[in-house]
Amino acid sequence: MIHRLRPAASTSEVFTSWRMGVRMTVAAASLCVAAFIATPSAWAQGTGPEAAGINPHSLRATRIDVSEAPTIDGDVSEAVWARAEVIDEFYQFEPDPGAPTTERTEVRILYDEDNLYVGVYAYDSEPDLITLRAMARDGDLFFGDYFRVYLDPGQTRRNGYLFEIAATGGRRDAILQNNTENLVQWDTIWEGKARLVADGWVTEMAIPFRSISYDPSQPDWGLDFSRMVRRKSERSRWTSYDAGINLMDISNAGVLTGIEGVNPGFGLDVQVYGRLTYKQDWQTPRRGALSGAPSANAYYKITPALTGTLTFNPDFSDSPLDARQVNTTRFSLFTPETRDFFLQDIATFQFGGRAFEDANNARPFFSRNIGLVQGRPVTILGGGKVSGTLAGMGIGALSVVTNETSLTPRQVLSVGRITVPVLEESNFGFIATNGDPTGNSENTLIGSDFQYRSSTLIPDKVVEGDVFYERTFSSTQGDDDSFGGVLNFPNEPWAGELRFKQIGRNFAPALGFANRKGIRAYDANATYTLRFRESGFRIVALSVQNEFFTELDNTMQSHAHTAAADIDMRNNHRYSMQLRNYYENVPDPFDLPGDVIVPGGKYNWTNGYFSVDTGQASSLRGAFQIECCSFYNGTYIDLVLSASYRLSGIMEIAPTYEATFIDLPTGYTDIHVLALDTIFNFTPDM
Repeated sequence: MIHRLRPAASTSEVFTSWRMGVRMTVAAASLCVAAFIATPSAWAQGTGPEAAGINPHSLRATRIDVSEAPTIDGDVSEAVWARAEVIDEFYQFEPDPGAPTTERTEVRILYDEDNLYVGVYAYDSEPDLITLRAMARDGDLFFGDYFRVYLDPGQTRRNGYLFEIAATGGRRDAILQNNTENLVQWDTIWEGKARLVADGWVTEMAIPFRSISYDPSQPDWGLDFSRMVRRKSERSRWTSYDAGINLMDISNAGVLTGIEGVNPGFGLDVQVYGRLTYKQDWQTPRRGALSGAPSANAYYKITPALTGTLTFNPDFSDSPLDARQVNTTRFSLFTPETRDFFLQDIATFQFGGRAFEDANNARPFFSRNIGLVQGRPVTILGGGKVSGTLAGMGIGALSVVTNETSLTPRQVLSVGRITVPVLEESNFGFIATNGDPTGNSENTLIGSDFQYRSSTLIPDKVVEGDVFYERTFSSTQGDDDSFGGVLNFPNEPWAGELRFKQIGRNFAPALGFANRKGIRAYDANATYTLRFRESGFRIVALSVQNEFFTELDNTMQSHAHTAAADIDMRNNHRYSMQLRNYYENVPDPFDLPGDVIVPGGKYNWTNGYFSVDTGQASSLRGAFQIECCSFYNGTYIDLVLSASYRLSGIMEIAPTYEATFIDLPTGYTDIHVLALDTIFNFTPDM
């Protein structure tokens, strides 16, 4: 779905906008109160141990000899598993937070000097109904039954690792970043097998210590588990089953103790690869040309928690394709990183916390700028990186050399990042970048941030706050700064967030991302969530959001007001309805795709949005979404149709079609994007 940044107004227009925003807020609040009064017994109250203020979860890993290591074949009947402590007390994260699970789960953990072993027996009272969907590596495992392990070796309570396996045997791994994101582009070496049994399904995992970063002097790790019973939409966790938090949140994870005397190995991994290219010009009688280029990566564990990485002539041709985006705004779009070299320990470079979670404007470091100049790829000759933790501090340092082009000389581009944990759940950090990929300026950025989190400031509630300051020094743009902050209350039934960000006109992060300068941005949103037990409804979330962009003299540039209702049903169907009012003050004309011009001027319009998803449990799934019907004094329709067919994890076919129709007084354009994903996996190891 395309979401637009919106633009300034006279005093009367600002008053009208605020009045409309207030009307939307009051209307949504009235819906919340009405729903609550109408269903006084529907609200699901937690009944788990944390409802009584208890966080009881710790587990001591059982040490075994390498010769006793279990065979990773999805069979936990081996005698060695009987020596491990058993975890079998799980509570629902969804749909009834804190309620006992309807299906039993047993988890055991062993370790030797090389690997951490996880054995899981996922009992199921109706084993014939276990949902089998994805088998592909890093596939959409959440469409079926799966089990997930969260690891936080440094007990950062913010960053860690995720290892997930489906009942089909499909595997997924990811980096957990700032309790909000899981970066599935990251891959490492580990084993996992699953198999169906008469009373459920069983899985075994082996995670090499050399595949993750950890401090060998710290025997206690953050640990949590999650299980999904897809046909019931029942997601359970060992700890952290407060539904108000993000599913990736590990701040209240349990503790895995006793990890001592492990062997990180020699600590050196080398990847050597190359590229062969054949080029034939069929318009000339010339023979075809064959060319090639070698490449290599080397990873060395300076300590088990600190990794040094070298790359030579990286090709990146194995990186996943970017999702196609259609831009109907006057601001450039943000495209996430997918290249392995830059994804290694990427959480170490994360800055500003929630200030950049959705709005990436003014991000100090954006690695996609490296190897790309004015939209054209540039060869990276080589680079080095040191990332991880040392003496409790997060450390990230990166430097690469890019090749010269016809437009730019050879460049050295560098970034450094340090974070220090403070106040138990928070951290304080610094960042610096140097270099300009275009070679057109001398450019440096320095910045500092404080990421605050507390689960004790307000009993049984989480409070988060992030503040940051950055300043750039440019030989062409001059010096300027950006700063901002976020206050977040991610709880239920009420949740809310306040954001502020200021970006100077000459703020120029050459290695970062800034697509809208000379502005102050304000964002306030609130959500009221109802959970139901005895109903076809599972969750109803009512929300309002108000966004404002002003110039630095407080003249209004744009604003948007949204009132939304999101509904999750017990049958896995999902519905979303929104009413959106936009205001834009366009200072200069700009082009839309198809060379349609949006003239300068002031615009105000209101659109409706509706989407439906027919369910994640079924083998055949469809989704539909539409936004209609106005846009810059013209008409607008954006339509997205998607479907997927999944056959027991062996085959997945997922077509998607998006059509955008824009009719303005200056012209008409229609944009069509068709995509087809097909996956065939006869074994999870493909």
